[in-house]
Amino acid sequence: MTRPRPASGSADVDTLTDAVLTASRLLVGVSVRSIAAVGDRVTLAQFRMLVVLHTRGPLKHAVLADHLGVTPSTASRMVDRLVAAGLVHRQHSTVSRREIVLAVTEEGARVVRQVTARRRRQIAKIVAKMPEEHRRGLVEALTAFTEAGGEPPAATTPEGIWG
Repeated sequence: MTRPRPASGSADVDTLTDAVLTASRLLVGVSVRSIAAVGDRVTLAQFRMLVVLHTRGPLKHAVLADHLGVTPSTASRMVDRLVAAGLVHRQHSTVSRREIVLAVTEEGARVVRQVTARRRRQIAKIVAKMPEEHRRGLVEALTAFTEAGGEPPAATTPEGIWG
């Protein structure tokens, strides 16, 4: 059900929150379908970990957990599964040989690129269906939204990262 716009013309936080929640359901569905295309290799949460490692480069375990907003033990279990699948590896830090960092493998990067390309195609189809007048302000609004949430920008090519 569509909520009415605020009478004052100003952006009502509840109305905007509802709109973003609805859009996020759509985007999660696109993500799940895109990930399913690579088989049962990764879950949505594991894919997010791959994306973080792919976009930010090798990270220490605690830093990775912080970026994901999960406890270190949860991140550890996810890392173990991705290491076993050959999508992530542990390596010595270039700063200190005593530190271990986590990095995406070539295969993990390939999975990120493949899923991102599928997501990009599905999202492009949705955007193409939008009326032109509604598309105009979308880039500015979504850029402000993702910047406020601390998400790095997506690459502009299918080989890019979190598309």
